Amino acid sequence: MSHAHSAPVLTIDGPSGSGKGTVSARVAGQLGWRLLDSGALYRAVGYAAGMAGLDLSDVDAMARCAEATRIQFRAGAAEGTTRVIVNGHDATDELRTETAGAAASAIAAMAPVRDALVALQLGFRKAPGLVADGRDMGTVIFPDAAFKVFLTASASERAKRRYKQLKEKGLSVTLAGLQREIEARDNRDASRAVAPLKPAADAVIVDTTGMGIDDVVAKVLAVVHPLPAA
Repeated sequence: MSHAHSAPVLTIDGPSGSGKGTVSARVAGQLGWRLLDSGALYRAVGYAAGMAGLDLSDVDAMARCAEATRIQFRAGAAEGTTRVIVNGHDATDELRTETAGAAASAIAAMAPVRDALVALQLGFRKAPGLVADGRDMGTVIFPDAAFKVFLTASASERAKRRYKQLKEKGLSVTLAGLQREIEARDNRDASRAVAPLKPAADAVIVDTTGMGIDDVVAKVLAVVHPLPAA
């Protein structure tokens, strides 16, 4: 791989609700590394497709949309947060909805869509380093990464976290409904033919059930430090 020695990479993979996004942003901030939220790329394509009125089941249309969608990450006002700009529009809040998540999961199973986004993801690998957050960062996109983590947590724990987040935003949701959605998405992500969700063979598995964010961040940073000699 041409990027093999260009910059160190820490991949943080795991299922929805395992804390990847928050942990990745915090870790990237503490390391001073760039951040790639790969899940946001798929959500962004799903969002762009929806805005264009495209059929999410049309593989060719989704692949063309993936190639055409312009996606930028910008630092948010709060420490460790990121804003996602899609085709010039700040779509950060829209991308966090369950609808956007379901759309992302559906189109992420499409090989042409994944192919269209590979080059974009590889382009994030620049000095001083990259924290790559997703579901196949350590297995498919950056298999040569020096550091790999797989975050997980029980479905009930992840549903409780999501429930708290959505209720704080004033959204009407049920805990049981969220858990069913999470379990269904886990099954879909793990059983898909293209890049199924699974830990890389050399990943450090961190179960975040019952853990506070600071403890999880410390565990992940411990995987990186001390950095190997250049």
